[in-house]
Amino acid sequence: MTSNTQKSDENRSKRKKEMENEALENHPLASLDKTDLSFPEGSQSLYKPEPLEKVLNEMNKEIMNLLSKYAHILSERATKDASYVQELDGILKEARTIENHLQQKRESLKQKFAVITNTLQR
Repeated sequence: MTSNTQKSDENRSKRKKEMENEALENHPLASLDKTDLSFPEGSQSLYKPEPLEKVLNEMNKEIMNLLSKYAHILSERATKDASYVQELDGILKEARTIENHLQQKRESLKQKFAVITNTLQR
């Protein structure tokens, strides 16, 4: 019984380690951590590792490019939002004008009904 418990604990432990390793391998930055820029001495590859500064400069350019695109998108969105605000202001102004016109018509009708009522009462 004790050996079964120990085996199941060992299996759980092994499975847990395997899952952690899989999670690390599937993590987007895991490849950066495991990248080995050097080759064994006997290698005849034409690959030459890039200096860290060059890689960082390229990454900086990429980040700046993405930030620039993001700023441009935000600017376009702000412009569009401003045009919506202007359009809504125009609609509200028109609605107020119509409201005032209807109030004037209502007052005019009240006066006409008052005249008709007075005429009928005489």
